[in-house]
Amino acid sequence: MYPMGQPYDMNNMNGGAAAFYGIGHGLLDDGLFANTPAFLTQNLMPPQHFQQRPPSFVVEAFSANGSSTQQSSVGGWSQPALISNGLNNNPLNSISQALSSVSQISTRAPTPLMPDTNFLAPLRPDFGKQGDQIVLRANHFRVIVPSTLLHHYEVFIQPDKCPRRVNREIIATMVQAYQQRIFQNNLPVFDGRKNLYTKEALPIGRDRIELEVTLPGEGDDRKFQVSLKWASQVSLELLQQALNGQKRSVPKDALDAIDVILRHLPSMRYTPVGRSFFSAPDRFFHPLGGGREVWFGFHQSVRPSQWKMMLNIDVSATAFYKSMSVIEFMTEVLEIPNLHDVRRPLNDAQRVKFTKEIRGLKIEITHCGSMRRKYRVCNVTRRPAQTQTFPLQMDNGQTTECTVAKYFLDKYKIKLKYPHLPCLQVGQEQKHTYLPIEVCHIVPGQRCIKKLTDTQTSTMIKATARSAPDREAEINDLVQKAAFNNDPYAKEFGIEIATSMTEVFGRVLVPPKIMYGGRTRQTATPDKGVWDMRGKQFHTGVEIRVWAIACFAAQHQCKEDALRNFTNQLQRISHDAGMPILGQPCFCKYATGPDQVEPMFKYLKQTFSGLQLVIVILPGKTPVYAEVKRVGDTQLGLATQCVQSKNVVKTSAQTLSNLCLKINVKLGGVNSILLPTVRPRVFNEPIIFMGADVTHPPAGDYRKPSIAALVASMDAHPSRYGASVRIQFPRRFADERTGKVKDERTERIEDMAQMVKELLVQFYHSTRFKPTRIILYRDGVSEGQFYQVLQHELRAIREACMMLESNYQPGITYVAVQKRHHTRLFCADRKDMQGRSGNVPAGTTVDSGITHPQEFDFYLCSHAGIQGTSRPSHYHVLWDDNSFSSDELQQLTYQMCHTYVRCTRSVSIPAPAYYAHLVAFRARYHLVEKDHDSGEGSAHSTDSSERPVTASRPLHVHEETRNVMYFA
Repeated sequence: MYPMGQPYDMNNMNGGAAAFYGIGHGLLDDGLFANTPAFLTQNLMPPQHFQQRPPSFVVEAFSANGSSTQQSSVGGWSQPALISNGLNNNPLNSISQALSSVSQISTRAPTPLMPDTNFLAPLRPDFGKQGDQIVLRANHFRVIVPSTLLHHYEVFIQPDKCPRRVNREIIATMVQAYQQRIFQNNLPVFDGRKNLYTKEALPIGRDRIELEVTLPGEGDDRKFQVSLKWASQVSLELLQQALNGQKRSVPKDALDAIDVILRHLPSMRYTPVGRSFFSAPDRFFHPLGGGREVWFGFHQSVRPSQWKMMLNIDVSATAFYKSMSVIEFMTEVLEIPNLHDVRRPLNDAQRVKFTKEIRGLKIEITHCGSMRRKYRVCNVTRRPAQTQTFPLQMDNGQTTECTVAKYFLDKYKIKLKYPHLPCLQVGQEQKHTYLPIEVCHIVPGQRCIKKLTDTQTSTMIKATARSAPDREAEINDLVQKAAFNNDPYAKEFGIEIATSMTEVFGRVLVPPKIMYGGRTRQTATPDKGVWDMRGKQFHTGVEIRVWAIACFAAQHQCKEDALRNFTNQLQRISHDAGMPILGQPCFCKYATGPDQVEPMFKYLKQTFSGLQLVIVILPGKTPVYAEVKRVGDTQLGLATQCVQSKNVVKTSAQTLSNLCLKINVKLGGVNSILLPTVRPRVFNEPIIFMGADVTHPPAGDYRKPSIAALVASMDAHPSRYGASVRIQFPRRFADERTGKVKDERTERIEDMAQMVKELLVQFYHSTRFKPTRIILYRDGVSEGQFYQVLQHELRAIREACMMLESNYQPGITYVAVQKRHHTRLFCADRKDMQGRSGNVPAGTTVDSGITHPQEFDFYLCSHAGIQGTSRPSHYHVLWDDNSFSSDELQQLTYQMCHTYVRCTRSVSIPAPAYYAHLVAFRARYHLVEKDHDSGEGSAHSTDSSERPVTASRPLHVHEETRNVMYFA
């Protein structure tokens, strides 16, 4: 028995340096791959291609003194002599020329990248053949397009600040008013902004014409000036040629025109959000709480494919604000159970919470009869209606201060029921327009762009989850009800839509074997995307001798017996896993609040030499989590593992095993590796895998920065990763049309060159090799930003290489990874379905039928679906110096999905891309100040402070943290 609140008995502790420091040092001194059988030449039969190349081939290592250090490379990574730190800029022989003879995946000399708005992605090298064939249906519906010319007109509407809904109303009124004179037999379509298309040319030539349009208003009629001018002809024949492979690029103007045609009617019928359409629930309501509810709808987008156009249709759901009185809205947001409790004034915390939720929403007034004017809320007053004053101009021209409550009594004969509640400030903030809450109503059809709470997210998932067969049936039902072929606008332009899903052939790839460590060096073969670690030990386990426990949960919530049992069970599981946690913790105390984190951690660091790990028990979502990570990762270099108190009180072997997976890599260990003998041959040479992502704070919050993260592998397995982080503030610019200053976030990583350089140097220090290939998986970029982002980031990668050596030219493969799309795959044969949700098998790959007509892309569902319908990841190769075949890149990508350290299952995207996401989220915690209301969960939830983040520099972690996977 040991007393809680006091340090454990240190007599049983080994006060020496952490064991994992010794392990890491030994690997470096002995050569990182010296003890790895896969990289010993005699253990790896070189392919025939290797045997034919000249025996004099050498690959040079980074040199510190200007002379090249040569190393023989025959199918493996041989170890060069150790080189002192520092890199020079002396030119070396072209690596890429030598590499062309090394592997069956040849590396061509990198093509110069020049600024070019017409840049084209690599062509598809071939179609994949590996794997077992499977018949699938995709929610893509064939679009039959005539080979005709369309006419494109530019539209300018004055006043020009109207929303798209009003713009569509203006154009519909204009077409009706000028049907005989201008539009004649044409039935034009409009995108809601400035693009209008007709089947036949309008009788206006190429002149600009001005038309006046009047919309009836609630009071006075509203008048608009519409300017119409011919812009261009759009050839659908050129589109057909591109689909047939006769033209290199797909004409964007034709895609845009078809998209506008097919979206015109639903845009008038439903509430458009992005590429989806929603309608208010009429029978089944799914409230989320906080004045929000789920709206269901459908997604629709036009996509080019081999030989044909496709219409991607999917069910969609998002959160909208409920149409309700603002009084009711306030009670939901503040969780006030009944209106009787509204008789008390709001306190400051309630007012701030309510302000954050309602600011930016549109409301309509209810005290003027049928004239329900609409306003946008800009603030909530500090003072209640009975004391909030504004300057009122009297009939005699004088101005007097009048309270809002008195004004409504005098003007409208309305005695306010809730004069003690604050007012809504609407319109422009400097105009001081105030409305009592009780005369306001939330305008229907407003999408919620603010982040959902954890409870709301959980409710949303439950409301929207559909098994694959159910989702397929729901999509087919949507298409039947939509009756696209009865759409008068589609008919006008001669467009027809197939009524059944497209059938495609896919392939189920063979999963890699996973290798563990210990004496037996056992392997595991994934089955349905999952494998079992029981009876196996980590490939490289860390021995933990000096460790501590800090419990921030209340003692009644996490009692001594529960904590003792948790500790014993964790030690047992960790020992079985080959990561023994030895002895008793050197420190075990209860603590409260984030203010105690830094002094406690400093005490631990100073008192216990070689402290390796601090296990932190948390009561739930709490600001303590952010402070633990800020202090541990950035200030002191302490490895920390947070555990929810509920998982301590009621622990399980699965939970403890997952904790061990994370702890081992945080201390520099290696959980498992891909079995070297079955890996792709690209691993036979030094190769670095990178993952990149940019995450943004909640929409509309321009005070907080975006986080750009880049990770890179640091060994040959690949299992260990390093990270580099930058914060990026929005770019401020003046709108050319309005002159207003606006903020714009960018998806590209601005300081990419320095970040890549950092990680290349770190890779060299870890392995004593310079990579001959760079494979980058880039997450978070939409199709419309592909080439803008690529041109900046590819150039930056090359710049980073040249900073290190002027002639250093590793082959670069740049792959965009997309998860936010609406393509779904369904098994045509029920026998192929897997799991309770009836999803496609893990490893299902599709690279024909629904992919790009000519460019190198594919869909891969690398994970086993647990809940709902699996979403395959879409991979689009934007650059490829390494000349991968389809089979090579698909198999490589699938294997990389099995290297994620947090679980024993394949994940939905390659591990580097996943890690970049984790690093960016962790960095957001590093920016959180102590008094921020943050807690464990999504980093986007750190939203409690209105102060701008002052940091404007690279976001560094502690030196001891930098060399391990602190973000795991």
